[in-house]
Amino acid sequence: MRVRDGDGVGEVTAPPQHLVFAYYITGHGFGHATRALEVVRHLVAAGHDVHVVTAAPEFVFTTEISSPCLHIRKVLLDCGAVQADALTVDRLASLEKYHQTAVVPRESILKAEVEWLNSIKADLVVSDVVPVACRAAADAGIRSVCITNFSWDFIYAEYVVAAGNHHRSIVWQIAEDYSHCEFLLRLPGYCPMPAFRDVIDVPLVVRRLHKSRSEVRKELGIADDIKVVIFNFGGQPAGWELKREWLPDGWLCLVCGASDTQELPPNFIKLSKDAYTPDLMAASDCMLGKIGYGTVSEALAYKLPFVFVRRDYFNEEPFLRNMLEHYQCGIEMIRRDLLTGHWKPYLLRAITLQPCYDGPINGGEVAAHILQDTAVGKKYISGKLSGARRLRDAIVLGYQLQRAPGRDVGIPDWYSLSEKETGVRQAPTSHDMNGSAESPFEDFEILHGDMQGLTDTMSFLKSLSGLAGNDPRSPEKQTRERTAASVLFDWEEEIYVARAPGRLDVMGGIADYSGSLVLQMPIREACHVAVQRSDPSKQKQWKHTQARQLANGGAVPVLQIVSFGSELSNRAPTFDMDLSDFMDGDKPISYDKAKEYFSLDPSQKWAAYVAGTIFVLMTELGVRFTDSMSILVSSSVPEGKGVSSSASVEVASMSAIAAAYGLNIAPRDIALLCQKVENRVVGAPCGVMDQMTSACGEANKLLAMVCQPAEVKELVNIPTHIRFWGLDSGIRHSVGGTDYGSVRVGTYMGRKMIKCTASDLLSESLPSCVPTLSGDTNPEEYEEHGVDLLKSEASMEYLCNLPPHRYEAVYAKDIPEVITGDAFLEKYGDHNDAVTQVDPKRSYCVKAPTRHPIYENFRVEAFKSLLTAAKTNGQLSALGELMYQCHYSYNACGLGSDGTDRLVNLVQEIQHRKTTRTGGPSLFGAKITGGGSGGSVCVIGKNCLRSSEEILEIQRRYKAATGYLPIVFEGSSPGAGKFGYLKVRRRSD
Repeated sequence: MRVRDGDGVGEVTAPPQHLVFAYYITGHGFGHATRALEVVRHLVAAGHDVHVVTAAPEFVFTTEISSPCLHIRKVLLDCGAVQADALTVDRLASLEKYHQTAVVPRESILKAEVEWLNSIKADLVVSDVVPVACRAAADAGIRSVCITNFSWDFIYAEYVVAAGNHHRSIVWQIAEDYSHCEFLLRLPGYCPMPAFRDVIDVPLVVRRLHKSRSEVRKELGIADDIKVVIFNFGGQPAGWELKREWLPDGWLCLVCGASDTQELPPNFIKLSKDAYTPDLMAASDCMLGKIGYGTVSEALAYKLPFVFVRRDYFNEEPFLRNMLEHYQCGIEMIRRDLLTGHWKPYLLRAITLQPCYDGPINGGEVAAHILQDTAVGKKYISGKLSGARRLRDAIVLGYQLQRAPGRDVGIPDWYSLSEKETGVRQAPTSHDMNGSAESPFEDFEILHGDMQGLTDTMSFLKSLSGLAGNDPRSPEKQTRERTAASVLFDWEEEIYVARAPGRLDVMGGIADYSGSLVLQMPIREACHVAVQRSDPSKQKQWKHTQARQLANGGAVPVLQIVSFGSELSNRAPTFDMDLSDFMDGDKPISYDKAKEYFSLDPSQKWAAYVAGTIFVLMTELGVRFTDSMSILVSSSVPEGKGVSSSASVEVASMSAIAAAYGLNIAPRDIALLCQKVENRVVGAPCGVMDQMTSACGEANKLLAMVCQPAEVKELVNIPTHIRFWGLDSGIRHSVGGTDYGSVRVGTYMGRKMIKCTASDLLSESLPSCVPTLSGDTNPEEYEEHGVDLLKSEASMEYLCNLPPHRYEAVYAKDIPEVITGDAFLEKYGDHNDAVTQVDPKRSYCVKAPTRHPIYENFRVEAFKSLLTAAKTNGQLSALGELMYQCHYSYNACGLGSDGTDRLVNLVQEIQHRKTTRTGGPSLFGAKITGGGSGGSVCVIGKNCLRSSEEILEIQRRYKAATGYLPIVFEGSSPGAGKFGYLKVRRRSD
């Protein structure tokens, strides 16, 4: 239901009786307090008592409201998002602090709040947006209303996926608390919020102005013709060193939140802690800061151009960012440019914007009217749209949590109207990102290579064709990534295109770094990368890159990258750097420095997978890049699904760069170099099987490879009666995660223990062999003592070279279940793994991670042999059993998940259920894939219609149980080596 929208800032007319409001404010950021302030001001002006429950500083309220009707109660009942700094949220710390703040003391909180609400005789509880306040109100028999543009169940849902599923009960508890709320007053720029029963949309809540632009400037001694930028990063102190040359000549910068001891240059002005920001914003020409509801709403209201820097993992930001850009009020600054002072091109661009928000800004007044009416008993019924809104939010929340770069199902059309009402632009679909379907790829002449009939390659060339005809100055709204990509290439010059698929881990998985045989299938989904090299003086550059070049005194080789699909994962869509940043004199910088370079800005860390290939080529092969480079990345391999999205990006990038620069690198060597990208530049401790499959695989074949380090044994034809599927659990997986890393550490610990035990046994055996070894050697007695075997095991490089029977007979009894890092280091010194470190303060599982690769190698060998056995149900049952055994071995290592277990159990149920159909089961086995801890499962079955029907049944049953519809991976495609590369050039008219 929409309520009265007006432009004035009036006061609420007092009802017949005096009312008492309890207003709870979340413990995150000033934005919640400042917008609550505006609602509270109207309620107090109407003569009501308002008890504000907050952890925010009192001056936020008392400097604006001087009344005995305002009561401040300093209590922290939730923690919001814990910020590592002004731009970064610590997801795991957020969940753990919420657990300590709101979950552990929950019963005492509820008891205390109920008693307090009764003691003040509250007529209505208002929450922005403290979950437990709604439940406490219900327990006290008091109605409650929430006011917000996001809810904590939405924010925390992705934190749980990324930072630890053991906290998932937090999300459900928060949603249940919100369900006790009578309705939600929803602010513009809102996120999906399905927990609320009813929704009423209200205008922007914006603090009023006290002084005019000229008054503020006069007080500060700033002339009207001076350009002013306000530096505003909310409640976080602006502790960065600020330099005079960072501003354009003649500009001044007003600094919010500076510490008392911070020294500022003469063109920077330090503001007091309690400075009234709206007046200062209205007196400025633009703002530089981070996105939050308060900064966005006031920038829109006062038509102030906003140069924003993306925050990491703050999930409301994309919705507010889209609203800013919809009203032509925002420009994104790269974090590196913020910290290095490369501000000028952004500020100069900002003052050319013409913000056009013309909606009402009296949300505080409107909300106060509704709260007052609700407190006296009025029922706000939002009518027929209520259920539709709630369903819509639930569905869109599902879309948001399932999004995957390059392969995102667009939010349904019927949602777009609601988004337009609030200025939130609809997320681009994969169809949008691949250009118009009418754009013919024949616009390009293929000078080298063959598309091999691959429809996704045809679509990628259509994408290029669409970009070539795109005018970035067109009034038609474009996604930021398409706008950047449209000026990336010189369309008259040659472009090199490579393609690399993701992979489905059929057998082998995490045993790869232990030297196992693995069986991997390249999937249909792939990454395409287009590369163009150019003379530094002729490269088409973005505005801020040009400005940096001018500041540095001339043209130097520059790398510019655009990643399609970045907006769907809240990543920065572009990346650029001077290639000289990779050099220290005449030599490349170290791997540690390269890793640090990309880790400074998590929103741009994705670029390490692409630019890291350039650095590895420089470091390992001595290649020197004197040309500039432009790169476009478009991947349909979903992230976090356990199908190796990162390897496909790395392999496609290096293959395209090698083609563009005439580097003749064999597919196997590309895979090994790309593993270095992931291990040394990105910092993920993966094995090599992902990159090998992406580089060396072939369609409809399993790549059989011994990972010692990377020897392709053969390409195994998949028998025509057998088919493999991948099913995504919806639980995000990352080889950079702590579970994968700790299991790898435990495996290498086990290897070190076995080698030490073998050395000890060898020392004990050698004395008894000395008489026979000196003089007349007796070979039989020598063998009897197994000295050769012990020597081999004492110097063992790969754990998979130890047969299961030797492990059980000699070593299993001495491997502990768990050991602490410090105990291991004290006894063994080091675990001898170049890509992981032992944390002395942590406990590691050792026995299961050690046992897994030894038995997995045996299972994979057996699986490979069985593929050529007679085509019987017995063959399929045996293959399926090996997959089940692998799955439960993953679980024993601690790499399982509820989602993957559920999918495997569904396969088992269907396989073993009683059926009237003849011919027995069609599905025979399933296992978790890749690094585990979520991601996808691999399923084996008969290549027949019934098995496909049963896969669809599993999809439906999984969705019914979890609300998530799994992606199905089926089909195969060639690896990068088999594809080769395309050299294309746009046809001249």
